Amino acid sequence: MTNDVSILQADAIGLLKQLIATPSFSKEEDNSAALIRAFLEKYGVETEQYLYNIWAKNKYFDVARPTILLNSHHDTVKPNKGYTLDPFSPTEKDGKLFGLGSNDAGGSLVSLIATFLYFYEKGNLKYNILLAATAEEEISGHNGIETLLSQLGKIDFSIVGEPTQMNMAVAEKGLMVLDCITTGRAGHAAREEGDNAISKAIRDIEWFNSYKFDKVSDLLGPVKMSVTVIESENKAHNVVPAQCKFVVDCRVNELYTFEEMLDIIRSNVQSEVKPRSTRLRSSAIALDHPLVKAGLKLEKSFYGSPTTSDKALMPFPALKIGPGDSARSHTADEYIYIDEIKNGIDLYIQLLNQLV
Repeated sequence: MTNDVSILQADAIGLLKQLIATPSFSKEEDNSAALIRAFLEKYGVETEQYLYNIWAKNKYFDVARPTILLNSHHDTVKPNKGYTLDPFSPTEKDGKLFGLGSNDAGGSLVSLIATFLYFYEKGNLKYNILLAATAEEEISGHNGIETLLSQLGKIDFSIVGEPTQMNMAVAEKGLMVLDCITTGRAGHAAREEGDNAISKAIRDIEWFNSYKFDKVSDLLGPVKMSVTVIESENKAHNVVPAQCKFVVDCRVNELYTFEEMLDIIRSNVQSEVKPRSTRLRSSAIALDHPLVKAGLKLEKSFYGSPTTSDKALMPFPALKIGPGDSARSHTADEYIYIDEIKNGIDLYIQLLNQLV
C-alpha cells in the first residue's frame, strides 16, 4: 500500500487503460468486475462481490462511525457508429486518453479507487470509507447500486463519480419515461375510412413539444419533455393505422412529483400514458451539508444537473462530482484528459481530508 499520490495517479491511469480495453456493456460487466477486484486485491484490499458489483471497506472500518460511500460505475453504453478510433484501444494523444468509457465514467471510477486506496490504511478516521464499483448505471438497471445497497449497511452520505469537470452537481433532474399509445380505427387509405392513429398521435406529440410546466427550479430549471421514439403497428402504405406508439423522455425538477406530472399529462392528451418506472426521482443535497461546504472551501462551483445518475437511487445525501465533461459522454471518440484524472484524485483527497 502507498500514500504516494503520484504512484496512485499512475496506477489509476493504468487501470483505466485496462478498463477501456475490456468491453463492459450493461449486464455484461463480468470481465471489468474481475479486473477491478484484481486491482484492489493487488493493493492488499479485501473485496466483496455481489452480481457484477465490487465493494470494499477501509482497513479500520468501525460500525460505530458514520460511513461515506465512494461510488461510480464500470458499465458503458455501446460505441456509436461515428467512432474513427478503436473504442476498445486506449490511445494517448495530445494529453488525452481516448476510448469507450474513458470519460463516462472510467475517469471518475479510477479516481475514486485511487482516493479510497489513499485513505485505506489510515487509522483514527472520523468516517468509514466504503468503495463501490457498480454495474448497470447506463440502463438504470435493478442489479447495480439499487440492489447493492441492501448489502452495504448504513451509509450517511455519498460521493457519486460522474464527469462534472470537478464541479458539484448538488441536484439532479428525475427521469420518467412514458410509453404512449394512441388508438384509432383501421381503414383503406384510398377511401374515407378509418380513424388515423398517427394523426391523433401527432396532436398529442405537438402538445408534448409545446407545453410548459409553470414551476421552474432555481437549480434545475424547467421540466423538459422530449418525444424520442414513434412507430405504427402498420407497415403497409395503403392501410390507415389503428394504433400508434410513441415514447416521451421526461426530465423532472424537484418542484413536481411524478404523480402530479402524470395527472397534468393525462388531462391534456388522448393517448394512453404509462410510465415505465417512477424510481429515478429528482434529488438534491443541501448546500449546508459538510460535503458541499468542503467543496465550496476548495472554490468549486455548484449547479443542478439535467442528467440522471445512480444518485437518484440513493436514499441518503449524495454529491455528484468527478473528472471529465458530461458533454463528451456517449460521443464518438470519447476521451478524458490525463490531467483531469490527476487533478480529480487530488481534489477528491482534499475534499475528504476536510471531513475525515
